[in-house]
This record gives sequence, structure tokens and C-alpha cells, in this order.
Amino acid sequence: MLTLAVVLSVLAGYVDALGFITLGGFFVAFMSGNLTRFSVGFAEGTWAHALTAAAVIGVFVLGTVLGATIVHLADRRNLPVKSTVLAAVSGLLLAGSVAASLDASTVAVGAMLLAMGAENSFFQRDGEVSVGLTYMTGALVKMGHRLAAVMFGGSRWAWLRHFALWVGLVVGAVTGTLAHRWVGLDALWFAAVPATALTVLVHRTVDRATRRRRSS
Repeated sequence: MLTLAVVLSVLAGYVDALGFITLGGFFVAFMSGNLTRFSVGFAEGTWAHALTAAAVIGVFVLGTVLGATIVHLADRRNLPVKSTVLAAVSGLLLAGSVAASLDASTVAVGAMLLAMGAENSFFQRDGEVSVGLTYMTGALVKMGHRLAAVMFGGSRWAWLRHFALWVGLVVGAVTGTLAHRWVGLDALWFAAVPATALTVLVHRTVDRATRRRRSS
């Protein structure tokens, strides 16, 4: 699952970079930064910044609600959870790509926000998210704790798991920035198509393995 988590972190970093450039400094995956921008804008009376940040956060939260709802419904109906979540993410990214190609950047950004919110439900378990995919503060904190534990007899390599997630997000963001420089927001297609392929792969491997374990 670590490899899959890193791949999804790369996807999040890529999409976040496209959103950041398009929105002129607001994020579509990293909400802590948007919350700070909202707070500063509110305190300084720069209402355009505050309202933009608030709108972005609100749409992202709707995406998390969507993702969590998909998980609950898939569980109740005995559907493959992970590929169903990814199908929703891929569908939103595809819709955003079409909107970008039609120069409807606002619609594209909305789809990106919903997709990134929903992606965080991929590792939802018992109503809680076990691995955050679009924000790395928690991963860095855990990495620091694992590094400290090494000095007191803890696992020597446990920190690498969290470091890998961080690197994935960085690689994705760098790649997204370069892709945007090349083709603009149409670069979203380079996220949507691989995400769709990943959905099929997860359905054929991870979800099938999960069903076999449950039936045995």
C-alpha cells in the first residue's frame, strides 16, 4: 500500500501545483495554506482574498464529504471501495480536463478541488483517514518522531515511509509546474488519464485481493 500511497501523493502534488498557478497562490489540495490566507485576508480587510480562500476551502470540504459518502455507500452495498473512490476522483479530473480545454478554468478548478477532497477518503478506515494524501504536515511530524525514536532503540528505517510520501508530493508539484509551463491548464489531462488507468489497476488487484480475504 505504501507504493500506492506515494503514487496518489504524486497525483495530489501535481494537481495542487496546477491549481496554485491557476488561482494565483491558492491551493486545491493543501487547505492549511488557504486557511492562513483567509485569516490574513480577513484581518487585513482584503476581502477578495478572504472570500476566495473561503470558497476554495468550502468546495474542498464538499469533496471530502463526497469521498466519505462513497466509502459508506460502497461498504453497505458490498462494492469495491478503493476503486470506487478512485473512479470518482478520476471522473472529476476528467471533467476538469474537459472544462480546461473549453477555457472554463473556474469549473476546472472546482472539479480539481472536489477530486482532491475525495482522494483523501482512499485510505479511510472505520470513519477515520489513516493516510493523508494531500497534506504533508502530519507526515513530516511523524517522520520527525520516527527519527527521534531511532536514538532510543526504535526502528532505524520507519521514518522512510513518511519521507516517501513527502517526496511524492514534491515530485508531483514540480512535474505539474513544468507541465503547466508547457501546455497551461490542459496539463490536467496528464493527471486525469493516469488516474483513470490507476483506477482500473486498483480494481483488478487491490480490490480483488480484499474480496478474496473477506471470503476466505
